[in-house]
Amino acid sequence: MKTNSRQRDYRSYQWKRGELVRTILVCATVTGALAYFFYRSLWAVVPLGAAGVCIFREIRRKKAKKARDQLAEQFRECILSVVSSLQAGYSVENAFLESEKDMELMYGKHSLIGDELIFVRRGLHININLEDLLADIAERSGCVDIGEFAQIFALAKRNGGNMTEIIKNSAGQIGKRIELRQEVHVLLGGKQMELLIMKLMPFGILLYVGMGNPGYFDSLYHNLTGIAIMTGCLAVYSGAYALGESVMSGIEAQLL
Repeated sequence: MKTNSRQRDYRSYQWKRGELVRTILVCATVTGALAYFFYRSLWAVVPLGAAGVCIFREIRRKKAKKARDQLAEQFRECILSVVSSLQAGYSVENAFLESEKDMELMYGKHSLIGDELIFVRRGLHININLEDLLADIAERSGCVDIGEFAQIFALAKRNGGNMTEIIKNSAGQIGKRIELRQEVHVLLGGKQMELLIMKLMPFGILLYVGMGNPGYFDSLYHNLTGIAIMTGCLAVYSGAYALGESVMSGIEAQLL
């Protein structure tokens, strides 16, 4: 159920103030570096703009994934707060309203979970069912953890049951998954650093040789043969880059 079309869609990253400009500058710098190292030509920036666009999309994808992971972690703390309020005798709706104060203390007023709890509060005030509000958050976030919680919560509301125990168990399951993701990220941290070094090494070698032996690579630039050779090198580098990213993504997907 769509309760508010203006609410954030976590599947598409929303840039913060100044962040978009910085990212565009990074992509432009990378594009310029590719044009320099492979062609030594300003005109090469035009066709290589496609590489800048791909880098921009990849950065946006990773930032969106990071935001979803942050939301899942904050959501887990939220439902732990809800459990505490339920144990104190609050209804489940009031427990979610009370959790807004705790989340503001933990993450700040304009955190991801803080904005979602404001959305829940406003929805409850106009008599939208809590299960529909949670389902909407799950749909927009694309988080498996939140989606499963929303489904379990809806079933528990319809069929009855110990709501406190159900929410507590759900928080425990989400917490285990978050811990697993954090462990995987730690394990892969070293490999990601190695991959980054391998990505930068060819440019380091070109820069070192070029500075030590001025004119050494001149025959590879500004002629058809050199352009063909460097284009082939660029294709090989791009393939290796894509393969490295694919392998890391595959390992992460398998471990999770």
